[in-house]
Amino acid sequence: MLIQLFTFLLDAACGFLTLALLSRFVLQRVKAPFRNPLGQFVIAMTDWIVRPVRRVIPGLFGWDVASLLLAWLLQALLLGLTLGLSGTLTAAPQGYLFHGVSLAPTFIVALLAVLATIKIACYLLLGAVLVSAIFSWVNPHAPMADVFNAISRPLLRPFRRWIPDIGGVDLSPLAFILLLQMGMMVLERLRWVVLAG
Repeated sequence: MLIQLFTFLLDAACGFLTLALLSRFVLQRVKAPFRNPLGQFVIAMTDWIVRPVRRVIPGLFGWDVASLLLAWLLQALLLGLTLGLSGTLTAAPQGYLFHGVSLAPTFIVALLAVLATIKIACYLLLGAVLVSAIFSWVNPHAPMADVFNAISRPLLRPFRRWIPDIGGVDLSPLAFILLLQMGMMVLERLRWVVLAG
């Protein structure tokens, strides 16, 4: 019971920090303004961990590699700990040991961390598109609308080319959400395949 409570709290904390790191990555990638409450919150939540890592891992072609790597590493540590505590990861045969570390479980945790990071990124993009759609209906000139529009505009652009407005209603967010949900189903299936393999 205590282990389940501990892993639940750890999962919530790591998930929240991973979401903040991915938000920082996405906001910088789309060049969204950071002079707003959301941007300031993301910077305050992640600066303590991103700044030291940036000294070692610089950005690459405008990509905030440090934030992305930290999000993955956080998920890898979380999964390694939770799977280790639950006994899901079993010891690999001696032939798979490298300097005392079993490569099979390490590879599984690394791969599961990639899938978990992508899943959290999907939730982030899903939320951004939903909030952007709500802003467009309720108050398109709200100060925070620019931030969510900066994230959702590049995501919805391909859909807007093919899906016309019907009765003045933009259906591209719905199409994006449906496609994203299908992608998340594939991610969940891959997760089970990796765990079973």
